[in-house]
Amino acid sequence: MGTLSIVATPIGNLEDLTFRALRTLAECDVIYAEDTRVIAKLLSRYDLHKPLQRLDAMTEAERSGDVIARLEAGEKIVYVSDAGTPGISDPGARLVARVREALPKAMIEAIPGPSALTAALSIAGIDLTGGFTFLGFLPHKKGRQTLLKKIAESEIPVVLYESPHRIEKLLEELSSIDVSHVTVARELTKVHEEVLSGTAAELKAHFAAHSSTIRGEFVVIIEAQRR
Repeated sequence: MGTLSIVATPIGNLEDLTFRALRTLAECDVIYAEDTRVIAKLLSRYDLHKPLQRLDAMTEAERSGDVIARLEAGEKIVYVSDAGTPGISDPGARLVARVREALPKAMIEAIPGPSALTAALSIAGIDLTGGFTFLGFLPHKKGRQTLLKKIAESEIPVVLYESPHRIEKLLEELSSIDVSHVTVARELTKVHEEVLSGTAAELKAHFAAHSSTIRGEFVVIIEAQRR
């Protein structure tokens, strides 16, 4: 039986790759990736040459069968998302679930590393001893207002992911429910890394004034009742 390695890859700075992840990429038979063009850049940085197969949210069910067949043949298989840890608001969870169901004795290993979620929390200066809630990306329509209401009532920090196209809308919504404090981290580990904190209204005003330069993925940490 082969091995399926779920490998965390850099969220920005290509030097943020663990020795174990590098060895796993070097030793595998094939790499399945959310976007083969993204992993190709990382492999080029470390002069690695491996067969690449696309496995994204649209092809996860279909390609899982290929992965299972390769594992039965004894191959070492790597799965990576575009950045960070697969399965954290990224494809990968259904792949792992299908492999576990089809091959209960198969080795599925986590090769831990970068995650925008933990990176943002580590530099936010927020007390997390009481825990936090991670909601990933909020739905655009159905259920959004219900979740915003729950955020406003939460006694522990709530963490969201948001895109540059929707960050101002989110901050406007947070202003309307009057949460206590918001921290926004963007472009983590990259040249233009930025971490801002304040009220939702203050951050909305900041991004409105700099809307032409808003880029990157956002991690938003919300404290409805700041301790």
